[in-house]
Amino acid sequence: MLLDFEVRACTRVCAETNKALQPGEVFFSVLEVRGNETVRRDFAAEAWQGPSEDALGWWRARVPAKDEKPQLAPADVMLNLFASLADKPADRQFRYVLGLLLIRRKVLRREDSRHNEDGQEVLTVVAPKRDEPFELVVDEPNQEQAETIQQRMIDLLYGDGETRSNSSASDAA
Repeated sequence: MLLDFEVRACTRVCAETNKALQPGEVFFSVLEVRGNETVRRDFAAEAWQGPSEDALGWWRARVPAKDEKPQLAPADVMLNLFASLADKPADRQFRYVLGLLLIRRKVLRREDSRHNEDGQEVLTVVAPKRDEPFELVVDEPNQEQAETIQQRMIDLLYGDGETRSNSSASDAA
């Protein structure tokens, strides 16, 4: 099952200062782990002090004009999020949908499938640029769960105008 996402506009507010971000202004987005949740936060360039230690990834972007379409977060950031969710059973459906999105964007390639001891289908997918295999449990959400997952995906992964990204906090300069 592939979900289509209706992308709503970014809030355009700095997470640190609550200052409105203006069209053309540079800002930074970061995905961080907070407890059992992954949270996206946006920062004005002057408020950006680099990613936290628990950041999954970050990227630099420019606020688009009101009529421009938002851009999806960088592939490396999404792949790091996908990898980090492997050991989180509560996020299995979200990870499945994210995995399908990454397959659709050709960040992941499906290699094989099998059934595990519980009878669930498990896909073997590979990230060709990293030559890294992953297992992806097929766990299709129902309609209500799909709407929740869709909103979570929008909140986390859609940014405005990707111009530079970094896939982990340790890579940050």
